[in-house]
Amino acid sequence: MKQRSWLALLVLLAGTAACVVAPAPPPYSGYVTAAPPPPQAEVVGVAPVPGYVWIGGYWGWSNGRHVWQQGHWEAPRPGYHWSPHRWEPEGNGWREHPGHWEPDHH
Repeated sequence: MKQRSWLALLVLLAGTAACVVAPAPPPYSGYVTAAPPPPQAEVVGVAPVPGYVWIGGYWGWSNGRHVWQQGHWEAPRPGYHWSPHRWEPEGNGWREHPGHWEPDHH
């Protein structure tokens, strides 16, 4: 009986020793201190539908690091143009400005 109790205790301790709790990253505000890497080369290919617009890939921010987001084709939006995703230097870091559709100014 004593051997079974020790075995149960070992199994219990082994299970809890493998559990590691990491602190959650701070909420993302669009500002980071790590500069984005250079853009990756992408093969654009042919639009799936004539007139579609290529939305180029970009370095986004996820789980405390830069993560490449692949480019894709989108249907055009009449009266709008695509403003690409960009990172701009700010203070001692970088501010993310997500890509978006902007109204054309005539």
